[in-house]
Amino acid sequence: MRESTVHVVSLGCPKNLVDSEVMAALLVQAGCRIVSTPEEAEILLLNTCAFILPAREESIDEIFRLAELKKEGKCRYLIVAGCLSQRYGAELAAEIPEVDLFLGISEVPNIADHLRKLREGEPGVTADRSVVTPPLFLMDAGHPRLLSAPTFSAYLKIADGCSNRCTYCSIPKIRGKGRSRPVDDLLREAEDLAERGVRELILIAQDTTAYGRDLPGKPTLALLLRKLAELDDLAWIRILYTYPTGLTDELFEVIAAHDRICSYLDVPIQHIDDDILKAMKRQGDGPLILRKLERARATLPDLALRTSLIVGFPGETTAKFNRLLDFVQETRFDHLGVFPFSPEEGTPAEKLPRQVSDRTKKARRNLLMEEQAVISHEINQTLIDSRQEVLIEGLSQTLDYPLIGRCRRQAPDIDGITYVKSGDQPLPPGTLVPCRIVAADDYDLFAEPIQTLD
Repeated sequence: MRESTVHVVSLGCPKNLVDSEVMAALLVQAGCRIVSTPEEAEILLLNTCAFILPAREESIDEIFRLAELKKEGKCRYLIVAGCLSQRYGAELAAEIPEVDLFLGISEVPNIADHLRKLREGEPGVTADRSVVTPPLFLMDAGHPRLLSAPTFSAYLKIADGCSNRCTYCSIPKIRGKGRSRPVDDLLREAEDLAERGVRELILIAQDTTAYGRDLPGKPTLALLLRKLAELDDLAWIRILYTYPTGLTDELFEVIAAHDRICSYLDVPIQHIDDDILKAMKRQGDGPLILRKLERARATLPDLALRTSLIVGFPGETTAKFNRLLDFVQETRFDHLGVFPFSPEEGTPAEKLPRQVSDRTKKARRNLLMEEQAVISHEINQTLIDSRQEVLIEGLSQTLDYPLIGRCRRQAPDIDGITYVKSGDQPLPPGTLVPCRIVAADDYDLFAEPIQTLD
């Protein structure tokens, strides 16, 4: 496959992005060359998402977009991998003949072999055009990764799959049961990433607080963080996707004890009404969630707290929604995302009674986001004149603030950004700079450097 050109498109969450990086690296090892635009590629590889309806629609739209390029350009092969293939591979193969191969989750490490067979016309490979087996793949430090830009920030996938079985979620069916990587394996990958220039390591999984429950000795997320914090070449360690009942005092104390670990928690709560939480089969009730958040803030006074909520879940009355609205107003999250309930095929919530109309879902989402904009603005105003360490990411379109970056309070892609004035010294991407916040709007911060760091 030497000199074959490949363009990789990765949709969905950071967990999917890591799989895309592994496949890209394996193709490079096999002799392919990764190109930046689909028009110049002989092979198009699309890694899809199928979590909710909008994600599936985006994946299907992208398939047809790339299929058109296959007709018009130099592309010879279109391969569709990931969650959409895992869930609907055989059906899609029958409906979309333009795709040469649909590959499920467990085929990530076999991508180069599949492409070789496809190119060589090996008998049987294209007959059914779908290879979907049980989702058992779990990457390890031995798998190569071709890091996406920016290379100074990288995700560390500490586990895959999920065993929580929330009634609205299709992830266990698509990704399988929760399965964790051993601590030593994760440390090896983290060391490799740090040697490659990664400054910020972001821990991800479907549920990071479930880490280690399936491993011998049951190592915890707190233990893993303590080990990672000993790696001198890492500047920041950030945690995403924590389950509220999995938040422990030990976890808070480890974060507080290590400056490398950002005082930042992403805690997808989904709702606060006990009846809705029970219908969702979420562990814990509203009072427990409140206690966990209060404990987190008591231990970590400078904590930046993010959550995700679902509105319009079956049975969400006006009173129950108002309870959620009150909760948002009282808790005052630093960052918040709101998603209308999506009745996923094959999940228990799909058939629950008292479904909420799309119009009502949209109105409730808008109301929560309007309220959050006010809260976020007020919080950001309190940060003016504070000192924040900023990771420079590149150039902006704003003349007065020609650089963009993020402070410890901001995760990539999901939170706001920090605009930075150019200082006396060059500030290339990947530089960590102490800054003073001089202005703020609803979601973004504006800063000027104090001095550069080595």
